[in-house]
Amino acid sequence: MTSDAALTTQGLAPRGDGSVLLIACGALAREILALKAANRWDHLDLQCLPAILHNHPERIVPAVRAAVEKHRADYDRVFVVYADCGTGGQLQAACAVLDVAMVPGPHCYAFFEGVDSFAARDEMTAFYLTDFLVRQFDAFVWEPLGLDRHPDLRDIYFGNYEKLVYQAQTDDPALTAKAQNCATRLGLRFERRFTGYGDLQTALAEL
Repeated sequence: MTSDAALTTQGLAPRGDGSVLLIACGALAREILALKAANRWDHLDLQCLPAILHNHPERIVPAVRAAVEKHRADYDRVFVVYADCGTGGQLQAACAVLDVAMVPGPHCYAFFEGVDSFAARDEMTAFYLTDFLVRQFDAFVWEPLGLDRHPDLRDIYFGNYEKLVYQAQTDDPALTAKAQNCATRLGLRFERRFTGYGDLQTALAEL
């Protein structure tokens, strides 16, 4: 893992009036911390769950539930910084029972681009990467799919895709070059879209 791993935890202590705890996917840690710093959102505290849950959506709901129950007494409000993320509506149902809000949308690719804009594109043959997934491409895509050991599996996994879409949160030429390399390795056409923080910024601003 790269230095992103160091961004997935933050020491917590009981807070005063107006405090909000963000329980978030570790894949969003860098973006949330950047938004906090840029906007001086000092009333927001961050507790990230392991980013690898991105690959195991069945584990997201129990992890979120445990984090909410552990920390909610110390904060005026808890906000879950996950979209549905493959839970099939179970995360939204759990948040309703816990009486906490969450980021709307099916997944981070949608809320970075804007949920409505993403849905309007209806891209069934696009494979998406965010800044985080470009940095962690080998750990989260290449190796879990066994492509480091069996490169011949590439066409089985990605044969129905036509392009790799890099949703760029930051304007970083090095990340763009790495994303382009990811597309080459997968045998896909490359497209870069600068999304910024999209609906993530909107959702946090409302807090």
